[in-house]
Amino acid sequence: MTGAPRFTTLGCRLNAYETEAMKDLAGQAGLENAVVVNTCAVTSEAVRKARQEIRRLRRAHPDARLIVTGCAAQTEPGTFAAMAEVDAVIGNTEKMQGDTWGRLAADFIGDAERVQVNDIMSVTETAGHLIDGFGTRSRAYVQVQNGCDHRCTFCIIPYGRGNSRSVPTGVVVDQIKRLVGTGYNEVVLTGVDLTSWGADLPSQPKLGDLVMRILKLVPDLPRLRISSIDSIEVDGNLMQAIATEPRLMPHLHLSLQHGDDLILKRMKRRHLSDDAIRFAEEARRLRPDMTFGADIIAGFPTETDAAFENSLRLVEECHLTWLHVFPYSPRPGTPAAKMPQVHGATIKARAARLRAAGEARVVAHLAEQQGRNHAVLMESPRMGRTGQFTEVAFDSDRPEGAIVTATVTGHTGTQLTAV
Repeated sequence: MTGAPRFTTLGCRLNAYETEAMKDLAGQAGLENAVVVNTCAVTSEAVRKARQEIRRLRRAHPDARLIVTGCAAQTEPGTFAAMAEVDAVIGNTEKMQGDTWGRLAADFIGDAERVQVNDIMSVTETAGHLIDGFGTRSRAYVQVQNGCDHRCTFCIIPYGRGNSRSVPTGVVVDQIKRLVGTGYNEVVLTGVDLTSWGADLPSQPKLGDLVMRILKLVPDLPRLRISSIDSIEVDGNLMQAIATEPRLMPHLHLSLQHGDDLILKRMKRRHLSDDAIRFAEEARRLRPDMTFGADIIAGFPTETDAAFENSLRLVEECHLTWLHVFPYSPRPGTPAAKMPQVHGATIKARAARLRAAGEARVVAHLAEQQGRNHAVLMESPRMGRTGQFTEVAFDSDRPEGAIVTATVTGHTGTQLTAV
């Protein structure tokens, strides 16, 4: 393998964003003949898949230097350093620093430098990495926050990402202005714990303050979207934006995790099921076209049949449409790993039932759109998304990146069809 390095991303959208920033840093450093794996640590299965992918890439590129980074590298550097296929292990802070890639490009990987993973908890700032977006030319992602101050009992991510750090408003606004100037019609704000944005900044602004400032200071931005939020932390300005700002898209992805109050307490979540239901009802009252996605864990330790049924009920009571279902798997080092575990076959069956409930909600949502007009952001010549993040398929080409008006003619069970 020669030429520019190959990057493989596992896990979340923030990882994908950071991969694009790493490509820029590696390119500036002149790194060649390398394979970089940006790993995820959210579950034990994610770490297993990372090891599997590393072995596959080594077979495919036997002569390249193989560099492992990301959350799994941060939380388990020894695991990856022990793999014969791996040449270097880079931490989550180090991967965003230009001199790290300069050393790698200079072949500066002696035994002392082979593992470059420092204490993530000592990091107090998050830089706004200026990239030109990624994925399609229609939608750009802007990282405004990193890390998490909460310690949910199932989650290893704070130990991979560190404590919560925010990108200042001015930096965010300047980046969005630049992205709009290059032709992006939609910007998505991303972070690990997005609703904690601002707590570490002077005067401790809230996420709603950031949203309102962006919409005011970037009037040419057609569409602003926010990624996963913790509904219990939503502030008044964000609710006001939901109610009054049509450029804020009517789609929220909620970090709910479960529908049973006892399980939520054992997870060390900060909300109860009624809090989630009240938030969803209020958001839909303020914005009747609002749709919700949600993260739900199936088979958390001690989950009974009755507790699981409460999660199923939450799907209906909150009108959740886009479900991300996670079958629970224990992460060593987390309190939940020491709790009484649910049998694997039961976890699998419950996850399947949750996914089926989510699929039914998708079909119901699609059916409700029959005959309606939507502004659709085109991600490819024949596929785009509504403001509610619903996929729309066309039978003829539209300009990629454009916002087009479409009338819904039907659906396929997973997508709308429109003309």
